[in-house]
Amino acid sequence: MLLAVVCGVAVASIYAAQPVLGPMGRDLGVPAELTGWIVATGQVGYLAGLVLLVPLGDVVERRRLIAVHLALTAVGMILTASASTAWVAFVGLAAAGVFAVVVQTAVAYAASVSPPAERGRNIGVVTSGVVVGILGARIVTGMLTEVGGWRSVYAVLAVLSLGLAALVLVVLPSEERPNRAAGYGRAVVSLGGLFGQRVFLTRGLIAFFLFASFGTLWSGLSLPLSDTPWRLSEGQIGLFGLAGLTGALGAARAGRWADAGRAARVTGLALTLLILAWAAIAQLSWSLWLLIAGTVVLDFAVQAVHVSNQHLLTVAYPDRTSSVIGSYMVFYSLGSALGAAATTAVFTAHGWMGSSLLGAGFAACAMAVWAGQAAVRGRRKGSPIHSENLQCKGAQYW
Repeated sequence: MLLAVVCGVAVASIYAAQPVLGPMGRDLGVPAELTGWIVATGQVGYLAGLVLLVPLGDVVERRRLIAVHLALTAVGMILTASASTAWVAFVGLAAAGVFAVVVQTAVAYAASVSPPAERGRNIGVVTSGVVVGILGARIVTGMLTEVGGWRSVYAVLAVLSLGLAALVLVVLPSEERPNRAAGYGRAVVSLGGLFGQRVFLTRGLIAFFLFASFGTLWSGLSLPLSDTPWRLSEGQIGLFGLAGLTGALGAARAGRWADAGRAARVTGLALTLLILAWAAIAQLSWSLWLLIAGTVVLDFAVQAVHVSNQHLLTVAYPDRTSSVIGSYMVFYSLGSALGAAATTAVFTAHGWMGSSLLGAGFAACAMAVWAGQAAVRGRRKGSPIHSENLQCKGAQYW
């Protein structure tokens, strides 16, 4: 649970700006057409951190690394909260984004210290913190801004990050990892080799389309809800995050299914639910209840696949879990960015039905990747060489 809170605070440092772009931009003197860079700066920093910092988790003790990253995230939040000019805020947001990759180190730590029979369950609990941070930031940021302005959001995040850094050092046990990577340079170089391996590439592509579908909903939802016939306020729109939280937290069970060796089947079922969810979400123009139901199902499906992906990858690559989780999250970031950029353009041209078809299309692409790999597994089933190779890699659940 502590690691889940770490993840939630870390990702909130990136996504907290979304509901307050207007007041932040005006206060910092950022032109309206460039306010999107307030969020984009954190995302760019996050991508840099995935490549440069996550491999450290395979070289040094992850417990201390988590504490250091949280402390440096707090520094970025303090810079942002106290910024009097835009460039200072951008530096603070970029720094917070770089060190928000503590999320991947936390997931890798949880996988490393968990008994094999509980690894999937624990990854599911820790990963739930990510979803709470992304969706919960929308709700909490609005409340804090009404009380103390947008700067209070980053001040609170700074305090939480420092407190968590201290708790991590006191509460978490040290890891026993006799087979660490030979060095940081080799850990970074090894990232490129992952992209040529079937298990990693397949799960990465599924994540890319999965989070493109996720981004299509959450980056575009405010547009139709603030328009006719609903014309909801920003606070009311933020409450839809509760529906997403309900679905995502309900998928924590996916970790137990993965522990039981059912991760591949769970992925197929969840992707089917994801496509069906868009059929309900598309009815937004006349039914908010169908939208809420579809949102719950969508976030359940996304979280179930995400947990299954990470479980399979940590089993397949037990000696470099930090590197493999960090590289996997590159697909997550790129997919989220694609969904966010595409949904606004499609909505402007074709309305919410067009955005819904886009989200369903991304989900169908993820299903196609999964089905293609399932067909390969079917052809290879029963091959002694294939089975032996999979077991040697620790990927028997794949």
